[in-house]
Amino acid sequence: MSTQPVRTNTIPARAGEREVTVVRRREVAAGVVELTLASDGPLDSWEPGAHIDLVLPSGTVRQYSLCGRPERPLEYRIAVLREPAGRGGSAEVHDRLTDGTTVTIRGPRNHFRLAEAENHLFLAGGIGVTPILAMIRETAAAGTPWRLVYGGRTRASMAYVDDLVELAALSCGEVLLVPQDESGHPDFAAAFAALPEGGAVYACGPEPMLRAAETLSDQLLPPGTLRLERFGAGPRADDGAGTARGPAFEVELARSGRTLTVPPDRRLIDVVREVVPQVPFSCEEGYCGSCETGVLAGLPDHRDQVLTPEERDSNETMMICVGRCLSKKLTLDL
Repeated sequence: MSTQPVRTNTIPARAGEREVTVVRRREVAAGVVELTLASDGPLDSWEPGAHIDLVLPSGTVRQYSLCGRPERPLEYRIAVLREPAGRGGSAEVHDRLTDGTTVTIRGPRNHFRLAEAENHLFLAGGIGVTPILAMIRETAAAGTPWRLVYGGRTRASMAYVDDLVELAALSCGEVLLVPQDESGHPDFAAAFAALPEGGAVYACGPEPMLRAAETLSDQLLPPGTLRLERFGAGPRADDGAGTARGPAFEVELARSGRTLTVPPDRRLIDVVREVVPQVPFSCEEGYCGSCETGVLAGLPDHRDQVLTPEERDSNETMMICVGRCLSKKLTLDL
């Protein structure tokens, strides 16, 4: 998962784990199950756009956006699409997580916050509607005009349609539903052309949809207008191996009191985990944000798809699963 909104820096490496219980399970669309998770006390606060790491019974870790209501601190809600061609995480959620199941979570973290804008345009594809639902609730409550263009394979597979239509009716909002089997693909160019000056755009969905939105945004919108949330790795300029390769450098782990060498052909996270095996990680491709780590000194070589240009320039944090170092030494808050 990656994005370009303004956000508060966090250091997930310090974040603990918490056990939660599935207290309600329901189907919200064809192939989409919603889980309500609760603990023995209030859960951490969150803002629309946030997600959690869900540690499944098998040990598999997956990220899921929170789609409930932030004002309800006693529960989190996530919705998961069964993906037959996926890596097994969604199948495990559907097949093994039932009412009463206890699981572990990490977070929440937010890389997809709402920006200050006079108008919001939301682009959702399939299960990408989950973070956007919470964002729309907040936008509607604030009285800010908004529009949603929501595409899906079929109308039956599109989750939360009734909630979204109701939100539009009760606020300054509009929902355009585009089931692919009825209407083809959404017309993002027309949506961008209709965006009032000073508006912000948010997109979450399959990678082909996000690439199309990025291409059109570069052509039609001012820089920084589009904010993305990825559920997978985006395109890279290299062959993927470049996320590991680079000159050797030293990494000092400030809290652990160790200094290690990262060779040209090894990843920073693999070297770090030899000393700090509990460092959180998941995607290992620089888009989920699980391994975000504080930088105390040195010049990171940012290769992720999470941090904004401003955040990269600040060098306060980095994603150590793909990042390296442009100086001779890097000091991390680990």
